[in-house]
Amino acid sequence: MLYPELFKSLEQVRWNMENDIPWDEFDGSKLTDEQAQTIRMNAITEWSALPATEMFLRDNRGDSDFCAFMSVWFFEEQKHSLVLMEYLRRFRPELVPTEEELHNVRFEFDPAPALETLMMHFCGEIRLNHWYRCAADWHTEPVIKQIYKIISQDEARHGGAYLRYMKKALNEVGDSARAAFAKIGVLMASARRTEKPLHPTNLHVNQALFPNDTVQSRLPDPEWLERWLDFQIRFDSEWEKKVVDRILHNMSLLFERTFGTVQELNRYRKEIVNRMGAQPEPA
Repeated sequence: MLYPELFKSLEQVRWNMENDIPWDEFDGSKLTDEQAQTIRMNAITEWSALPATEMFLRDNRGDSDFCAFMSVWFFEEQKHSLVLMEYLRRFRPELVPTEEELHNVRFEFDPAPALETLMMHFCGEIRLNHWYRCAADWHTEPVIKQIYKIISQDEARHGGAYLRYMKKALNEVGDSARAAFAKIGVLMASARRTEKPLHPTNLHVNQALFPNDTVQSRLPDPEWLERWLDFQIRFDSEWEKKVVDRILHNMSLLFERTFGTVQELNRYRKEIVNRMGAQPEPA
């Protein structure tokens, strides 16, 4: 069971909202209205950890170890939303999200294969870590710069915890886990080929609600994410390469095989799929 060890390790580095955020260093002259609006949108987006947790608990009912870890992940992700809202409450109270706006991103996700979902969220943590690091560079106000740095470190630790559960799955179910992880890894490392940013909050998750079945589509400004990435924090090809390299590096560690490109990972995926197809049916 991984939960006790992960709980202990994350507890040791947990930050305190009152003592670890330098609230008294706020400089209002360095916060623009444009920047404050993006903080609002990220606060609402982070609230979507609530329906994601409900999905994880439902789709992993047979894995009490992972579901127990969700108590830590959910707490820390909701804390991200809370610290961003606290920043607005102190310095831009008119922009604090309403309860209705928060509740609007809580909707049911369709059931999906648990291993593929795990890999998707692992890649999502890597991507969010880089988005927030880039956002910290873009912001000019010192307190929000520090907040983004702190929560980016949380996202990196969450990715590490997911990787531990992925390794556990490899030991328990073998090639079916390899195939699932490689499939999603190829998808999530190919974001530069898609029109939309590849992150769990921007993927369609409820067919009955389509097209309003992504977290981003249910925000007050559904187009904000692309604008934030492309024209505000300017998450360019250099940053995107960092995300892809980090995904490939972790896949290399996970599968004990070096992947320098997405194409190499895709060839490995095909190899695993072919190997599974060649296996005889059980008697």
